[in-house]
Amino acid sequence: MEESAKSSLLSKLALANRPRLRMLGLAITIAATAFLLWQGDEPPLSSYSDARQLRGESEPDGFVINGSYTSYDENGQRKIVFTSPRIEQFEEGNLAAMESPSAELFGATGEGPWLLNAENGTLRQNDDLLYISGNVRVVRTIGEREATLNTESLTLDNKQGMVYTDDPVKITDTLGTTQAKGMKAWIDERILELNSQVEGRYETVK
Repeated sequence: MEESAKSSLLSKLALANRPRLRMLGLAITIAATAFLLWQGDEPPLSSYSDARQLRGESEPDGFVINGSYTSYDENGQRKIVFTSPRIEQFEEGNLAAMESPSAELFGATGEGPWLLNAENGTLRQNDDLLYISGNVRVVRTIGEREATLNTESLTLDNKQGMVYTDDPVKITDTLGTTQAKGMKAWIDERILELNSQVEGRYETVK
């Protein structure tokens, strides 16, 4: 009799607890389903963080990794080629910002290009103006003679085929060193004009 009573009591307790068990099971199922749906709709946190890091803090409208830009004249000849490990595009002002830009400027004479390097660059595409800054270095070769120009900023007017700056410049070649405040240069004509405070030191060729 005691065994029968115990069995009956356990059966009643199990029946009483079944709704709770069913509710617990349903809650677990809903939670698991919601978790799976959330995982399907949203990218993993690491991917989202990687994407934000790749886009950058400036939040450009678009960007290119290891980008290259080439401009041609009316005859189809190259005028400028520049490359950058990262180019960011901003629709407002139609601007392109570049990291560590490197450019080749081609003149109409067919001689070797002028080579430009800098830490930063901004291209105003509407005006076809390229502004570079930070340890700007320009290398120009005429025959066997090579000259290097160093300054802190430089603007390239692609329409006019000229480069200019108001910052101090230092020009070094095989004959000596020239320093000045500001300069203008015409690529096609291969003419360089120094603005003011021109000082030079030259070695006599033996």
